[in-house]
Amino acid sequence: MHRPEGACPCPATGKRAGRAHRTLVGEALSLPLYAPEIPERSKAAGRLVSLMRECDAVVICSPAYHGSVSGLVKNALDYTEDMNRDERVYFDGLPIGCIACGAGWQAAGQTLAALRSIAHALRGWPTPMGGMINSSLPVFDVEGKCVDVSIRFQLDTIAAQVTEFAMSRQNMQAA
Repeated sequence: MHRPEGACPCPATGKRAGRAHRTLVGEALSLPLYAPEIPERSKAAGRLVSLMRECDAVVICSPAYHGSVSGLVKNALDYTEDMNRDERVYFDGLPIGCIACGAGWQAAGQTLAALRSIAHALRGWPTPMGGMINSSLPVFDVEGKCVDVSIRFQLDTIAAQVTEFAMSRQNMQAA
C-alpha cells in the first residue's frame, strides 16, 4: 500500500504541540545490512542512528510481510544496537507508537504484535493504542486523506499518545 503524503497525523500532532519531527520512509531506510562487527556506517545509516539518539519518541510503521515486520524496517531497527552503550540505551523510556499495514487483518495483527515486542526489547513504552491498517480496504482517497473513520481514530490516538507521553517524560526530567 502506498502511503500518501500527509497520511500520518504524527507530524501535525507534534507540530501543534511545538515538537519537531522527522519522517523516514522508503529510500531513507535502504541501508546496508546491519553488521555490528563493522564500525563504519554509511552516511544514511549514520544519519539514522543520530536521529534515533536525539529523538524523544518514535512511531514505527511496517508492512506485514509473511506475518511479520519487513526486512527493511527490521534492518533499520537493528542499527539501534549502535546505541547499546549510550547514556540512554536504545529507546529506554521513550514512547513508541506501532502501526502495521497488511492485506488482511491476520497479517496486520501478527505484525503489530511483533512491533510491540520489538518496542519492549528496545526498552521503549509502546503506546496503549496500536494501529492496524488493512490495505485490502479503501483507506485513503486520491489526495491522501484517510477515509476510514476507524483507521483515522487509531492514527490520531497513537499520535496524541506519543506526543503526550513524550512531553510528560520531558516535564518529569526537567523537574
